[in-house]
Amino acid sequence: MNLEESFGKKLAEFLNREQFIFNAPMAEHTTFKIGGAADVLIFPSNAQEVSQIFKLIEEFKLPCTILGNGSNVLVLDNGIRGVVVKFSDKFFGNIRNEGTKIIASAGAKLKDVSNFAAENNLSGVEFAVGIPGSIGGAVFMNAGAYDGEMKNVVAQVTAVSPEGELKTFIKLFVQSIFQSNGYAICEVELNLTQGDGAEIKNKMADFTQKRESKQPLELPSAGSTFKRPKGYFAGTLIDQTGLKGLRVGGAMVSEKHAGFVVNVGNATAADVLNLIEEVRRRVHEVHGVNLTPEVRIIGE
Repeated sequence: MNLEESFGKKLAEFLNREQFIFNAPMAEHTTFKIGGAADVLIFPSNAQEVSQIFKLIEEFKLPCTILGNGSNVLVLDNGIRGVVVKFSDKFFGNIRNEGTKIIASAGAKLKDVSNFAAENNLSGVEFAVGIPGSIGGAVFMNAGAYDGEMKNVVAQVTAVSPEGELKTFIKLFVQSIFQSNGYAICEVELNLTQGDGAEIKNKMADFTQKRESKQPLELPSAGSTFKRPKGYFAGTLIDQTGLKGLRVGGAMVSEKHAGFVVNVGNATAADVLNLIEEVRRRVHEVHGVNLTPEVRIIGE
C-alpha cells in the first residue's frame, strides 16, 4: 500500500479532503513561486488537528516541515520529502479580541491582524501591517519593522510538540525557542493598548506607503534576502557594488531595492542560490563583508 492510500486514509478520518494534497507543487504555496513538489501538504484548521497530524506523522515515521504563509522560504527544486504542515489563513486564520488582547490563529496574515487591531482601536502592531506572512511565522522569526517587533507585543503562545502535546508558553520570548524546540505555533495572544483608531490607521498608511515606494512588492520574492550585517545595510552594500539588475536565469537582484532577489520569470531555486552566491562573492570582494542569507532554504 503506498503513502497516498495508507497515510491518506488515516488523514481522511479527521480532515476534509480539501485539507491535504499529495505531490503538491510548492511553487503554488510560497511567495517566491519557486519549488518542487512536497510528498504531502496538509492544512490544519485548529490545534487539535495539528496534534492528530503530528501523532500520525510519528506513527508513519515521516519527516515533517512546518510552514506559515510561505513568505520567507526558498523551496529547492526537487521538493520536500515527507509532510509539509502549512498554516494558511484560509483554514487557520481566525482573529478575535478580548478587551485589549488579540487572539489570532497561527495562519492569520499579519496585515489582517494589524487591520483588525486598528478597527478595534488597539495600538501596538502598526509596524506589522506591511510584513508579508502569517502571525505564526512572525513569532517564529521575531519579525519586526519600523522599531517594532513581535516580542514586544506577544503575551503568550499556544503550540503543539512534535509528539502532539499542547503547551502554552507565557511571556517567554526567546526568538530561537521555536526555531529549536520543534513545536508548531498554533495560536498567538497579543497584549495591545487602547488607542485612537484614526491615528493608528494614519500610522499604518504611512508605513505602507514607505514600504510600497521602496520594495519590489509587485514581483514574487521571499522578502529581504540577506540578514543585516553588523554596522551595515545589506541592500546598500549590494547597491554600492553595482549589482542591481544582476541576473541568473529567472532570478534577479531587484532594481528597486538591492536587498531583494526577485523571481522575474520561471526562476528555479538553483537560479536563486547561484545568484545569492555571486552577490556574496562580489560584496565580499569589494567591501570585505560576509552576507548571510535570511531566507529559509528547505527541501532537496
